[in-house]
Amino acid sequence: MIDTPRAAPLDAIDRAILRLLARDATPSITAIAEAVGLSATPCWKRIKRLEESGVILGRVAQLSPERLGYPVSVFVSVEAADHSVDWLQRFAEVVATMPEVVGAWRMSGDVDYLLHVMTPDIPAYDAFYRRLITAVPMRNVSSRFAMERMKSAPPPI
Repeated sequence: MIDTPRAAPLDAIDRAILRLLARDATPSITAIAEAVGLSATPCWKRIKRLEESGVILGRVAQLSPERLGYPVSVFVSVEAADHSVDWLQRFAEVVATMPEVVGAWRMSGDVDYLLHVMTPDIPAYDAFYRRLITAVPMRNVSSRFAMERMKSAPPPI
């Protein structure tokens, strides 16, 4: 049986802290505490607890792929050639080494895996595609090019 982590019990103040940090992780503890109606020490303790419990996975800056030279965003559907543990392990290892892959999910339904790939241009995507299909045997690979990012947001809190 797979041990699935349960959602941590969060009160209204925890959720307010998370909403603030999800929008901008740079404010000081004092500023966050003021915004949620706490003093600095209890606010810091809550943030520490949220980090230790795995609710807060990290604090990062959101980067502009376009301004960094990666305007091409592709969603790649993969159907596995087989469903053995060895194939899955090899596929996971290959995906982990490819910097173009910025997100990867194992799916249910008619597609086994969904990859989010970012490249500077179509020839760079083609080079990525060729490396991917030669690294691991696959039944089918389908690419969908994003035309416009309409929304990018943290989970609802």
